[in-house]
Amino acid sequence: PKTARSCHCRSGDPELDEKINNWMAWDRNPDTLNAVKEAVHEQDWDKLRSMLIGRMKFGTAGLRAEMRAGFNAMNDLVIIQTAQGLCAYLKKQYPDKEKWADQGVVIGYDARHNSKRFAELTSTVFVNNGFRVYLFRQFVATPFVPYTILRYNCLAGVMVTASHNPKQDNGYKVYWTNGSQIIAPHDDGIFASILKNLEPSACSWNTDALGMSKLVSDPSDAIFPAYFDALRRAIPSQLLVGNGDCPLSFAYTAMHGVGYAYVEMAFLTSNLCEPVPVKEQVEPDPEFPTASHPNPEEGEKVLKLAIQTATSNGCEVILANDPDADRLAVGEVIDEDEYKLFTGNELAALLGWWCLEIYKLSAEKPNLANCTMISSTVSSKILKSMAAVEGFRFHETLTGFKWMGNKAIEEKAAGKHVLFAFEEAIGYMITMNVIDKDGISAAAHVATMACYLRCQKCMSLQEKLRDIYDKYGFHTSIVNYVTCTDTSLIEKIFTRLRTFDNNKKDTYPTSLLNGEFQIEHVRDLTTGYDSSTKDKKATLPISSSTQMITFTFKNGFVITLRTSGTEPKIKYYAEMCGKPENKRWNKLEVTTRRMVKAAVDEFYEPEKNGLQLNEEQ
Repeated sequence: PKTARSCHCRSGDPELDEKINNWMAWDRNPDTLNAVKEAVHEQDWDKLRSMLIGRMKFGTAGLRAEMRAGFNAMNDLVIIQTAQGLCAYLKKQYPDKEKWADQGVVIGYDARHNSKRFAELTSTVFVNNGFRVYLFRQFVATPFVPYTILRYNCLAGVMVTASHNPKQDNGYKVYWTNGSQIIAPHDDGIFASILKNLEPSACSWNTDALGMSKLVSDPSDAIFPAYFDALRRAIPSQLLVGNGDCPLSFAYTAMHGVGYAYVEMAFLTSNLCEPVPVKEQVEPDPEFPTASHPNPEEGEKVLKLAIQTATSNGCEVILANDPDADRLAVGEVIDEDEYKLFTGNELAALLGWWCLEIYKLSAEKPNLANCTMISSTVSSKILKSMAAVEGFRFHETLTGFKWMGNKAIEEKAAGKHVLFAFEEAIGYMITMNVIDKDGISAAAHVATMACYLRCQKCMSLQEKLRDIYDKYGFHTSIVNYVTCTDTSLIEKIFTRLRTFDNNKKDTYPTSLLNGEFQIEHVRDLTTGYDSSTKDKKATLPISSSTQMITFTFKNGFVITLRTSGTEPKIKYYAEMCGKPENKRWNKLEVTTRRMVKAAVDEFYEPEKNGLQLNEEQ
């Protein structure tokens, strides 16, 4: 590869010197190029090593990192390298050049700093290689990219977004021909292709070519009406009429992201009254001035303005999208000083019931035995409990919609009717119009459900949730995390758990609180061990790069310990699954809280390991 002849680095590390020389030769962005030059001038080899040694790999959310110089960050050079690798991989998978110009790729971007720039650089690489590019020319919600793939039969799609991460981050989500996020072997294949195409072509930097190419078009005028028409058709006509007659009102926050215009249109399409926007957060703003961590999953601490807007305007329901509008948080106002913010699992229980309800209302001959619902392994088992009573099929996948989306495609190919999929991190897929989580359609469905319950059943969302638990069993969950930036310490914590008996392999804790709560099964999706199967091997795919252990207790309590793919967190997902006949819900909640505290103390040893507990603990 070409290197900069003017740069003669003497760091004492040949690998680092090569990386520095490559960066100097390849990068044409003055800001990131100068950042590397300055570090070289100061001989800050440790800083350069942290920037240039190692690359991002595709995780649960694609690529996601801070925007700065370096091969392990988000910047112009890394985007071009990624696009070149993806393009080369697609050409290998689809060698027919007519497909490149005919089916092409779709590219969208959110309102973050550099998102439009990264999308245009990616588009430039594909146009230079003869691909048709459907490039949205305005900020879009993430669900429109996978929707466009299916609508136009594209070969792939890219969405530039870091979702709910802080303002300094950005990301790159890749969708395959089937409309779902990439999984193996494509993720590894694309990464290998990136490594073979690191040197930018000279023309890859020239985004001016996009304005002159007949291969580039904006799909907005055709895609938006088609998406909203599909949303309308997914809601039974009698419910659309009911929406127009119901006086229920909704407060909405876009969390400084792109969602408001699309949710507004979704409400109009669904015959709902216009939502009341949180004025301070309704316009896209990459600085996120009122929410430094714009993640509605965090609850009250980021939804204060939404709660204030709801109570001051007399709104009964609160809706909150994350900045790229693929996720949805929901709250219900009880009175001026009281409200309920639903967890992702609680809202999933409501939406699971809702998807059954609208299926029964719309199907000429409902056949639940041919229906499927899906959730990730760290999410509530409420759908499993519902399936046991109602007779539909339930499937569990690894964490992330890339797994659930591909499972949904598999089920549809087998002739099954996929009604619903969810993950506890407030991600919901209602119908297969979008094979990914979709906060726009979810907002319209939640609002329609709320109208149906309030105006036809005289029930609030909370009352319906209690009704669901009464029928299928009480499910209470706690999802939280501890912060740990030391990867070697994380490794040590999990190694201790899987060699618990005097460092013997595949020996795990057997109880909590000195034997009070006995562990029945252990599943380790890092190593592939599962004590519940005959051969002690897990049936779900394993990943040695992610720590993930699930403990199932004899009393119905389940807790999964897992490292985050996007943040310096060790998460835990705990749930107590009560039986329908057990109506002592308060006792189940108390037991759950005791067991969660014991699990965190005994499994993570936060005091000994100096871990930072989330303040809500």
